Amino acid sequence: MSPPHPPNRRREIPWWLLAIALLGILTFWQIVADEGMRTIFNALSAGIITTLWVTGVAFILASLLGLIVAMARTSRFRVAREVATFYVEIVRGVPLLVVLFYVAFVGAPAMVDGANWLLAPFIEQGWLPKVTVRNFDFTWRAIVALTVCYSAFLAEIFRAGIESVDRGQHEAAWALGLSRWHTFRFITFPQAFRTILPPYGNDFVSMIKDSALVSALGVQDITQLGKVYSSSTFKFFETYNIVAFLYLTMTISLSLLVRLAERRLKRQDHDR
Repeated sequence: MSPPHPPNRRREIPWWLLAIALLGILTFWQIVADEGMRTIFNALSAGIITTLWVTGVAFILASLLGLIVAMARTSRFRVAREVATFYVEIVRGVPLLVVLFYVAFVGAPAMVDGANWLLAPFIEQGWLPKVTVRNFDFTWRAIVALTVCYSAFLAEIFRAGIESVDRGQHEAAWALGLSRWHTFRFITFPQAFRTILPPYGNDFVSMIKDSALVSALGVQDITQLGKVYSSSTFKFFETYNIVAFLYLTMTISLSLLVRLAERRLKRQDHDR
């Protein structure tokens, strides 16, 4: 029997990552050394916080809503399953940009009317002011739109993770006297999390990229500030180079963190 071949160390070197790192260093050096590039970077840097804020809040809300929808999709009640499936199929079939405009210009006025209807007794007594569409700013409309869209995708990821756990473990937990909630919390979710993590992390990276669409509503994120700056200075090449550099820095850093967490989980499974 021939001995196993030694691992090919040359193939294990992440050349793609080295090339991206080199490109990032060169761009960063240009920003530091060139005053014009540094001015553009300073003009766009305010949009980083907005981009991270919109993405972070929307992703947390989408995760909560997606988990509720996934639990409904795997429910024993047929009505809950049908309603959740209807929601997922409708939302996944509509482009994000259309949902963004729909929430901003149709959903937001409807939500304001609904809030005024619910609060009518307090408004009539003068205890609360009447809510207007202007109170619902475009940043929150963008967050709601991203939440709605990504909750449908995350619901399918959660559902796949939940269904990957052997049903015999649920039945064993119920036989031991655990409630359905405790079975989900202590038995199902910890195991499903290992299946969920890679696509879950990838969806967060995708949301950072898709958050650029909120610039269509005038939200002051990186893309919107880049559009405004390049239109006023006609420095399109330099501006969009820095816009791409900022998005790449965020998405590649997060992708590497997700891969690191995934490897760590695999190593823990292997050590057991």
